[in-house]
Amino acid sequence: MDIKDHIRQIPDFPKPGINFYDISTLLAHPDAWQVSMGRLAKKVAAWQPDVLAGIESRGFLVAAPLALKLGMGFVMVRKPNKLPGDVKSHTYDLEYGSDTVEIQADAVQPGQRVVICDDLLATGGTALAAINLFREAGAEVVGVASIIELSFLEGRKRLDVPFDALITYDE
Repeated sequence: MDIKDHIRQIPDFPKPGINFYDISTLLAHPDAWQVSMGRLAKKVAAWQPDVLAGIESRGFLVAAPLALKLGMGFVMVRKPNKLPGDVKSHTYDLEYGSDTVEIQADAVQPGQRVVICDDLLATGGTALAAINLFREAGAEVVGVASIIELSFLEGRKRLDVPFDALITYDE
């Protein structure tokens, strides 16, 4: 099955010149979604993680079912002020400003092996911030996985851990 057949491209969203790769059409097709999760589970399992982390919000849709399929825990990486209790934060620079990601302070234990998941890797900035956040928490990030990679944005080059995706768009 070609997963690309189930990804909808929406031009000029969220602003002119941006081509949005929409996974909602993949999620709506149960066979394609099952195949996608099975293929991604094989890639992620090879890194032998203890826990999977999903980056808000579409990363939750990837990491949570994979964690269930692989029999491990799931951690949410969220924007500020979305998680209850004590949190660990990491602020990072964007092209125009900065942003912050957070996890609950007790989400991972020192030395735990984490794989970070998202629907798409573009420039790699948020994935890199999540890597740094988990490292600051004492975890070992052993990989990053996504359904889609926009290889023309070269986000993979910013990551110092293994990266894998199910499908790649070159433009």
